Amino acid sequence: MGKDSEIGVEPGSYGTKDYTDPPPAPLIDIEELGKWSLYRAVIAEFIATLLFLYVTVATVIGYKHQSDASVNGTDAACSGVGILGIAWAFGGMIFILVYCTAGISGGHINPAVTFGLFLARKVSLVRAVLYIIAQCLGAICGVGLVKSFQKSYFNHYGGGANTLSSGYSKGTGLGAEIIGTFVLVYTVFSATDPKRSARDSHVPVLAPLPIGFAVFMVHLATIPITGTGINPARSFGAAVIFGSDKAWDDQIARGSNVLLARCVPLKPNLLRPNKKMARSGPS
Repeated sequence: MGKDSEIGVEPGSYGTKDYTDPPPAPLIDIEELGKWSLYRAVIAEFIATLLFLYVTVATVIGYKHQSDASVNGTDAACSGVGILGIAWAFGGMIFILVYCTAGISGGHINPAVTFGLFLARKVSLVRAVLYIIAQCLGAICGVGLVKSFQKSYFNHYGGGANTLSSGYSKGTGLGAEIIGTFVLVYTVFSATDPKRSARDSHVPVLAPLPIGFAVFMVHLATIPITGTGINPARSFGAAVIFGSDKAWDDQIARGSNVLLARCVPLKPNLLRPNKKMARSGPS
């Protein structure tokens, strides 16, 4: 059956497609600035990223405190949620927030995803810039909330900032981040493919679920290496509030993955035909 054939038609025959490919978003859509829907979407991205950073960074700091041998002694090794729990916190929050905001902003919650969708002509430049600004501000506010609630723990346990673990080179960290970001972006494009959406329209939860699982799996693999920085807003917000020189130094290498991991998903027919993100998409 050809890719454009209708479900149920005879083999070798073609019918009307049961899905619609969205038109490319304009590069610069000035008219968009006069629409309330744009600002509502920007607010949704700000709030979602704020909540994401608050929950996840609080989880990281809580784990470090519970696993601190100077606090819990011999029980420290068995205390806290562990890497598995941290990965669940990140993946679970992405699943929840993408599900909640997909109908408003597309549920990006990640500048890397927004940038990739802009390059793929799924969102306009105006929307992409406003989204990224909102995400970064939301991340700063989210980490700021964590610091305001538990300042001593925040400063003592590194503020949840991403830093390269000892024993790993910057090249290794960069490679891990490129692969992790690619996994996330590829999953986003696959989960929002218009053909897949048409087939699975009766189960709307299917798009946020694989995206959340992708975040979960990537965190399991890269937390021991870099702390996982596949979300530039998450790394940026923690670095701004914590203010460590090492956290800022590692941002340069980590930021490169945003550009490099975009290269393959840009070609609409290279990995997946007919990918869709109706003016937006997810974290």
